[in-house]
Amino acid sequence: MIERRTVICLGLFQFVAWGTTYYLVGGFGELMAADLGWSRDIVYGGFALALLVMGLISPLCGRLIDRHGGRGMMAAGSVLAALGCLGLAASHSLPVYFTAWLVLGVAMRLTLYDAAFAALARIGGAEARRAMAQITLPGGLSSTAFWPLGTALADSFGWRGAVFVYAGLMLATAPLALALPVARRRDRPVPSAASSGPRAGGPGSNLLFAGVLYALITTVMNFLNAGMSSQMIAILVGLGLAQTSAVWVATLRGIGQSGARLVEIMFGTRLHPLALNLLACSLLPLAFVAGFAGGISLTAAMLFALGYGAGNGLATITRGTVPLVLFDHQAYGTVTGRLLAPSFMVSAGAPVIYARVIAGWGQEGALALSLVLAVITLAAAFLLRQRFTATAATSCGISSRNGTAR
Repeated sequence: MIERRTVICLGLFQFVAWGTTYYLVGGFGELMAADLGWSRDIVYGGFALALLVMGLISPLCGRLIDRHGGRGMMAAGSVLAALGCLGLAASHSLPVYFTAWLVLGVAMRLTLYDAAFAALARIGGAEARRAMAQITLPGGLSSTAFWPLGTALADSFGWRGAVFVYAGLMLATAPLALALPVARRRDRPVPSAASSGPRAGGPGSNLLFAGVLYALITTVMNFLNAGMSSQMIAILVGLGLAQTSAVWVATLRGIGQSGARLVEIMFGTRLHPLALNLLACSLLPLAFVAGFAGGISLTAAMLFALGYGAGNGLATITRGTVPLVLFDHQAYGTVTGRLLAPSFMVSAGAPVIYARVIAGWGQEGALALSLVLAVITLAAAFLLRQRFTATAATSCGISSRNGTAR
């Protein structure tokens, strides 16, 4: 059983880590471009570099967390994130700017959800599902809190001063990481479960198919998340909203994320992770369809932000819980580290790709691209649920007839 203290520490950690690193360029990107005199491609290219670094080091980080736990690794990530923010605040040249983002890329892989999920799987094993959902609740409010906070700090101290404050906040999260337990959950081996294959104990083709579908869903989701995190405000402004209104509407994404996660925590324990994954992917196409009307209807713009937030919020939970029902949790960090690597690498191009799509085809082009990708994730989630729900449920102590715990 994972202690409440652990969940609270990781939840607060995620709240600060997402707000000060991943959402940084979404809040300050335009200000940085104007101040530095660089193109948007260069500014958002720094964030793309960080995502690429996350992908390159993902397998290694997963193995290290499996071996040593999340305590020291995540604390080191806090220090690196603070150094990366300080580097950004001091940057006046491209080498310094991109070096700072390189450091932030390492820091993000050691601090964000995937590191926390691996730490929880190591501590709690298959019982980590509820804790994984709980820590995403405050994390989902990061954009809601940090985009307005960043705007206020930038108005008072400039974007450099705001990022300097972010460095201090990240450094303050190190004690939260050091409060995590060191011990690993030790379960008796399950004879029918392969150490690196689907928990259903099927042939290698099942392992490959499950891994491909999971990797496809997470890759597209991370691409969309990177694009929306860096460009949602710009898309809303391009659709016709004033800057202030666009920031306010974009913060509803966080409300949608945490609202959906709260509902999952309260009522979703009887829903199989693969069914929840399908529900999450079903919300995204509806959200992007609403986005097309965002320029003529404030309600549609709000539904776009809330709907995308809800779908992405649930998908973040399932990114952590689906591997618990498909793969051996004792190798959770290693397996997910490998499967998530493509998602970070592909999403590295999202900020620049979205910026160029907006420049060439406008905000409607960006929404059309997002809609197509959302439909792809929906199809993959449907296949994953149809193929693996019954066997994964049986291996995890969940009845495939009624979805309840045995």
